[in-house]
Amino acid sequence: MLDGKKITALVAAGGLGARMNLDLAKPLVQIRNKPIIIYTLEALDAHPLIDEIVLIFNKDGLLLARDFVKKYNISKVSRVIAGGATRKESVSRGLDVVDSKTKLVVIHDGVRPFVDEGSITRVIEAAQVTGAAVLGVPVKSTIKQVDRSQDVDSTLKRDSLWEIQTPQVFSRELIQMAYLRASKHSVPDDAALVELMGKKIKVVMGSYFNIKITTQEDLVFAEAIAGIKAIE
Repeated sequence: MLDGKKITALVAAGGLGARMNLDLAKPLVQIRNKPIIIYTLEALDAHPLIDEIVLIFNKDGLLLARDFVKKYNISKVSRVIAGGATRKESVSRGLDVVDSKTKLVVIHDGVRPFVDEGSITRVIEAAQVTGAAVLGVPVKSTIKQVDRSQDVDSTLKRDSLWEIQTPQVFSRELIQMAYLRASKHSVPDDAALVELMGKKIKVVMGSYFNIKITTQEDLVFAEAIAGIKAIE
């Protein structure tokens, strides 16, 4: 709670795992005998600044998602709603159910299960000041821009490049307006919609452990990270 106003988290978890060749929704894949989505929800549920969680899930898995929320006692989840055909449509549906008592909206990928309390706190505090903040980490590798023939056009300056993560946090009015104004734009993340409005986005240091699980290879890293966190 900030200044008597709520902080509501939207968890976008509608992915089906097509790139992983899975028979079940990607957020329900288990890491060390616990679904990915539960790691994610537990991190948000335990954070003292987050008041409410809206879980946005694939429509065919709603009952199962609700059962997992009950089984693992994720108390801050107020509702589980059906997502859309795209992540953008899913987040838009989540924004539709955020009430006027909410000051900040925290948007997080359901398959980023290892976000830590400190990172969440930093990005929320930054958004409280600026109205728009995202987590990120400096790029480690050399990045080259290539053309359609996969020939190098240029080598980008690494010291100005950041890999952007979630959570991304915005004032409720700002992110709702961004979605209304840019409904036809295809963008890589929520912050890009806000950027289209000319709004500055503050980038806050995240964690290299805050990976997004997208491919089979990511599951290997996820198992390792879960093992490290289990003994911390």
